[in-house]
Amino acid sequence: MVNPWTGQGNPYTREEVLGRLRQTLDRGEAILAAGAGIGISAKFLEQGGADLIIIYNSGRFRMAGQGSTAGMVAYSDANAVAMEIGEYEVLPVVQETPVICGVHASDPRRRMWHWLGKVKDMGFSGVNNFPTHSIVDGQFRQVLEETGMGFQHEVEMVALARQMDLFSIVYVAKPQEAEAMAKAGADAVIAHVGTTIGGSIGVTAACCTIEDAARRTQEVCDAAKGVRDEVICLSHGGPISAPKDAAYINEHTDALGFVGASSLERLAFEQALLDLTREFKKIPAARKY
Repeated sequence: MVNPWTGQGNPYTREEVLGRLRQTLDRGEAILAAGAGIGISAKFLEQGGADLIIIYNSGRFRMAGQGSTAGMVAYSDANAVAMEIGEYEVLPVVQETPVICGVHASDPRRRMWHWLGKVKDMGFSGVNNFPTHSIVDGQFRQVLEETGMGFQHEVEMVALARQMDLFSIVYVAKPQEAEAMAKAGADAVIAHVGTTIGGSIGVTAACCTIEDAARRTQEVCDAAKGVRDEVICLSHGGPISAPKDAAYINEHTDALGFVGASSLERLAFEQALLDLTREFKKIPAARKY
């Protein structure tokens, strides 16, 4: 499935991406989708065996030392940032792993069919709905819905992606959102249970328990599979921040894998760089003074 023009795998058709994921499951392995905010992350996520690499605008903030939630706020053009990271950093270094573009579907300045055409032309093999209003709640969520910037735009974007033969892997926080996405043709539904814990800027109090994360994940799985049984269900966020946590969710739900961004990219950089810097600081200096 290597592209004869570039020698690389991307872009893949929707069915080719699904075929690769089925092969992973047939081997008895869980699916791993990983967020990459810079090229070196993507290069080694691929070498580590990630099944999908997802580009989020939040990756730029994450790798700049800020919280991923910055990607939900109007600090930049989310669609342009994801496209730029993909074009100049990730797609040039990834060899065969399908690369997925985060799409801010409710951006009122873009004709979504036109933007998805650009996403496809760039060489992305699919789309993800990020930034997503599914993780916004309370009065502000209601304001977004009432003023024409609601979650339905994300559903409509996925329906367009399906028509354009783009694979879709989507975030949802509630069963009704999972149902809507499955009806729109989403290939994989991710139960987003909150901002990831841990590390220097992970949440602490604003987090559910691992048991609650499993319950919420299963509710999402039930809703999606109630529409189309072939929908792949995955988990993300909150207390699911380490391999053992993702294993717990897989064992207690119908989820077939995990989607990690901060839990893979940020936490790996933080601890590894901290440890290596401390090791270098322990080396002796020659007495030259």
